[in-house]
Amino acid sequence: MKILALFTGDPERLPGKSYKTGIFKHAVNGAVMIDAEGLVGDAICNRKHHGGVDQAVYVEGSLTLDWWSKELGRPYEAGTFGENMVISDLDNRDAAVGDRFVVGDLILEVTSCRIPCATFAARMADPRFVKRYTAAARPGIYCRVIRNGVVEAGMPVDHQPFAGEKVTMPELMETFGRRLSQVDRARYLASPIHYKLRAMLEAAH
Repeated sequence: MKILALFTGDPERLPGKSYKTGIFKHAVNGAVMIDAEGLVGDAICNRKHHGGVDQAVYVEGSLTLDWWSKELGRPYEAGTFGENMVISDLDNRDAAVGDRFVVGDLILEVTSCRIPCATFAARMADPRFVKRYTAAARPGIYCRVIRNGVVEAGMPVDHQPFAGEKVTMPELMETFGRRLSQVDRARYLASPIHYKLRAMLEAAH
């Protein structure tokens, strides 16, 4: 595996919307620092729902984006989903909470999956895209930064699977907002899951 591309965004308005968003991403030429808050220079406009230490870097796998090219019936334009990093030979369905991606000094740890929102649908110019993305069950991957690093496209990526019981991205999407069994709840809490999801699970006890 390797980094195929890196992206940052500037605050831009969506057509017909009053607010600005950082979902419009542009490829980074050269090296970029990734710290606890993500890629330096990347705009996060809605801090309530986006960004933060457990949602610092948004990863898409190239195999998933290839699938979307076929699904959409056109070549996927890099950065369209608002991703920060594209990793070659990765299928999003194979990523689980606690998996790590090691790139040079940088260590990313998977925390949660992408849950599509109205901004995403507006970006895709398709009001039905939230349902379409959910039905595809190939959600993007959010990561926290365990160790900062300077990276650039072309660098090799070491995918290190979580040693415990897996909570995959499709499973997280399917169960989001639903009440879990005691067994599944314990399995989720035994993984290094996003702090907001952890608080929700602990509150539901």
